[in-house]
Amino acid sequence: MADSTPAPPERRQPSPEDSQVLAYEPPDAERAASAAPTEGELERESLGAGSRGHDPYAALRFADFRLFSAGALIGVIGHQMLAVAIAWEVFDRTGSKAALGWIAGVQVLPLFLLALPAGQLADTFDRRRIIAIGSFLAGCCSLGLAFLSYRPGSLGWMYLLMGLNSASLVLGRPATSSLIPQIVPPEVFPNAVTWNSSLFQLASMGGPALAGLVIAHSARLAYLVDAAAAFTLSGLMLILCARPLRVLDRRPPAGGRVSELLAGFRFIYQTRILLGTILLDLLAVLLGGAVYLLPVFAKDILRVGQVGFGWLRAAEAIGAFASAMLIAHTPPMKKAGRAMLLAVAGFGVCTIVFGLSRHYWLSFAVLVLLGMFDQISVVVRHTLVQVLTPDHMRGRVAAVNNISIGASNELGGLESGLTATLFGTVRAVVLGGVGTLLTVAAIAAWFPRVRRFGSLQDARPAPQSGSPAK
Repeated sequence: MADSTPAPPERRQPSPEDSQVLAYEPPDAERAASAAPTEGELERESLGAGSRGHDPYAALRFADFRLFSAGALIGVIGHQMLAVAIAWEVFDRTGSKAALGWIAGVQVLPLFLLALPAGQLADTFDRRRIIAIGSFLAGCCSLGLAFLSYRPGSLGWMYLLMGLNSASLVLGRPATSSLIPQIVPPEVFPNAVTWNSSLFQLASMGGPALAGLVIAHSARLAYLVDAAAAFTLSGLMLILCARPLRVLDRRPPAGGRVSELLAGFRFIYQTRILLGTILLDLLAVLLGGAVYLLPVFAKDILRVGQVGFGWLRAAEAIGAFASAMLIAHTPPMKKAGRAMLLAVAGFGVCTIVFGLSRHYWLSFAVLVLLGMFDQISVVVRHTLVQVLTPDHMRGRVAAVNNISIGASNELGGLESGLTATLFGTVRAVVLGGVGTLLTVAAIAAWFPRVRRFGSLQDARPAPQSGSPAK
């Protein structure tokens, strides 16, 4: 007769991950109760002490994220060098503030034409391959700019290549923005956003500083460095293609072709906190951006050369990187919405002071502070965009977010160039800073959900069926 005694439950051998997650050995039914956590251990766990405490390097412990971040760091350094070189060369050859604005204008057109289809591509095809292809094409455009540099009558062709370079990058941006949730688990995603933004700011800090030294010798060399960086990023993404990714919900979007393209707009409009944060960034940077006028300040107002100009371009990124390091090494903000509004207000005040400054080191310090304030807004906005969006829509929502970022940056540059031509450089920057402060007041009044939003850890994805959470 078979033994009717039930078999004991199969014991699972503890994995190395268990020791990293718990500060005590998990209880076992076959061992004495003393193996269970004591009251003191549980108290330390709840306070975040020991190995369960805030880990500022959580995302960097994943090899795929390190590979992705290395490629992004190299690519952004090259692109920042390209941006500094083209701005200096165009202003040096033309002496026209409007010409600086048109650099932004030719880059914003591909954004409006291709951003939504790029988001659809990111939700349909392998995001890593999209990034690789876009980076390769951008590198080819940089080689063309190196060939045209300082050639008489080549300015129109350089504008064309800048537009094509922008189109190549626009194709890859939604894929870049939406790839991170596939290479890190959800619990460390806010930390991954902070590190991704930190490395972007590190590249934005090093790129312009290096560019200032390089273009003092030759702008052509800066274009060649950007081409090499873009090709390196493309190669690293192809290496990442050979590695498995986390399997997420990538079901095909429902609806017709036009409906699919516009789904990101609908989602953001229905998710009011996303709408408020994106509008805040769009309007604040559109009105308060002074980056495209830095060649004018460097050459005509502060009277510094290429090296001084390069450090002015790097100053905002220096502040942003310092702010990002502080955010990464401290627990998540408990009142993220209020912090973001105050940070954007600080951005506006710094813009006003920069416009009025006539001293190089004061201007440099104010730009550092401006970058610190801007970084707080970046971390909050990017975290909410990714966390509140289901994966099958991340590409299209990221595309809309990229339109907002690009419109604020590039259209802001175009607006700055034109208003500086009409009203003067200083007046254009100061009025822009005032406009940023008015924007903060309007968003705080019209979107109280933004003002009241608490910790980023409390953010949850929108429901998979029905309307998004509002």
